[in-house]
Amino acid sequence: MSRRSTLVLAALALLLGGAAFLPACSAPISNRVPVGEKLPSVRGESLAGEPVELPEAVAGAPAVLILGYVQKAQFDADRWLFGFLQSETPVQLYEVPTIKGFVPGLIAGRIDEGMRSGIPSEDWASVATVYGDDAAKLVELTGNENPRNVRVLLVDGDGVIRWFHDRGFSAGKLLEVDRLARTLTAED
Repeated sequence: MSRRSTLVLAALALLLGGAAFLPACSAPISNRVPVGEKLPSVRGESLAGEPVELPEAVAGAPAVLILGYVQKAQFDADRWLFGFLQSETPVQLYEVPTIKGFVPGLIAGRIDEGMRSGIPSEDWASVATVYGDDAAKLVELTGNENPRNVRVLLVDGDGVIRWFHDRGFSAGKLLEVDRLARTLTAED
């Protein structure tokens, strides 16, 4: 067998082997409301290239985390982000693209580069991507049914989830979480 044939077969085996992991990546997990639970500790990296550990990165003050599980959730994420910025909600905001599975972890750099191309560099520090086992922790926490809807979590200064929504942008829900965020901020 020629060297080229061996390389082609090796590449094909890698591709097919990676495809075997895809069903596990997309298996639906029932949605759940994790209010009152502590956010599990997860590691990611900001698009600025800095390591980010949540909830440690936002410890001591309330924060809003917007978890997105698929690229098509970006429209929902953008509406939430715009709403929080317009209402000047006094908390730190993190957009957290969350991609579980083995194969996405292998191409994380390429995925992040694609995100950087569509996000202004001044916003890169507030976008923290989480892959693999850490991403699986977040998916287990919230579920991933209806993946086009982001998961919006308000965590207090101790990392406890105080508010949660996963049914798409709602102006009424934005006002609700904004009021709670202001109350939590006044308590800290």
